[in-house]
Amino acid sequence: MPDEPKTLDPTARPATATVPATTTPPGAAVAGDSPAQERTRRWTLGLVTVGLVLAALNLRPAITSLGALLEEVTADLHMSGTVAGVLTSVPPLCFAVFGITAPRLARRFGPAAVVCAGMAAIFTGLILRPFAGGTVGFLAASALALMGIAVSNVLMPVIVKRYFPDRIGSMTGLYSMALALGTSIAAAATVPMTAALGGDWRIGLGVWAAIAALAVLPWIPLVRDRDRATRAARTTAAAAAETAAPRITRSRTAWSLGCYFGLQATGAYITMGWMPQIFRDAGVPASTAGVLLAVTMVMGVPLAFVIPRLATRMRNQGPIVVALGLCGLAGYTGLFLAPAAGAWAWAVLLGVSNCSFPLALTMIGMRSRTGAGVVRLSAFAQSVGYLISIPGPLLVGVLYQHSGGWGLPIALMGGLMVPQMIVGTLAGRDRTFEDES
Repeated sequence: MPDEPKTLDPTARPATATVPATTTPPGAAVAGDSPAQERTRRWTLGLVTVGLVLAALNLRPAITSLGALLEEVTADLHMSGTVAGVLTSVPPLCFAVFGITAPRLARRFGPAAVVCAGMAAIFTGLILRPFAGGTVGFLAASALALMGIAVSNVLMPVIVKRYFPDRIGSMTGLYSMALALGTSIAAAATVPMTAALGGDWRIGLGVWAAIAALAVLPWIPLVRDRDRATRAARTTAAAAAETAAPRITRSRTAWSLGCYFGLQATGAYITMGWMPQIFRDAGVPASTAGVLLAVTMVMGVPLAFVIPRLATRMRNQGPIVVALGLCGLAGYTGLFLAPAAGAWAWAVLLGVSNCSFPLALTMIGMRSRTGAGVVRLSAFAQSVGYLISIPGPLLVGVLYQHSGGWGLPIALMGGLMVPQMIVGTLAGRDRTFEDES
């Protein structure tokens, strides 16, 4: 039986509790398992792996597909630059508001059930969004999809910690790689696919609902994957978690991680929402601008697998934070000076910089000693982070509209890389938030 600090159940007692552990991880091998139990264990882990990959594929197409068609959507719905900025700020707003509910939902229904419901919400929002009619309906359907993304975002590290305690780096890398792949495919394929389907942006956005529908399926059998000990301990463990939760606000590591998550999310959502438009305004064709965004996103496919594995082997992740930040600073500088001439180089550099996201997810798993702590830290860091990131895309839209160009917005993006490197270095120190709080 594992030691208490490695308890994987999100509802387990913190490590400071004196009650001995009473559960084993859902996928853990136990001495004396029968062949049937071993087959069930392997089947469960395989299903979780498939579910993680399919879920990750659906965590960004709702955003990047819209970024590729933002000009057509805003023109057809008669949005100003400021309103378009609000539209690009909706994702982090929804992630902050709905992500904070994930721990309570996970304790009540189980993480797998919440992720299953999240995938269903993504499908419903994506199928309704293009045909909702008007800006309000479009925003409401987008919010539904983003609600599903929000709770799934928070629970991905929890699922990994629960089912794969000895493979946090590799499994975080796997779903981060799938997330980057889904992001880049949506960015690259949306414009040509829309053209092939008749040029209607509504159809071009709606087709992404099909992948979301597929992602619901592997989570359905996992909804019932709650062991008896977990159910029996739920009331006591939930009360203990609620009591301990406020202490996370006393941790400098938790706040540093939240700020780092927020600043990297600011850059990511500005990039996903506005980068194609920056290139189009510089004279790059719309289809090429979409491919450039795809290049930025696809950089995360190999790096999102490598960086978490590297991070888990290092006691301090600060050097990785600084290296990624310098790539972002170089990319924004190039985008400011020669957006069209060096477009491919800037896309690659910004793609490397955006791998701060899988690094942040990995640090969430490393900065807590228990599964219950990961739930709290993931919800806290992501909710605080997404709240921080809300003004970024909106401010870019306002600056673009009132300055008449991209100079000021790009300078803002580059300037934010400096505090990102500072707080990321603090978050990368070898400690857990429980030690500080």
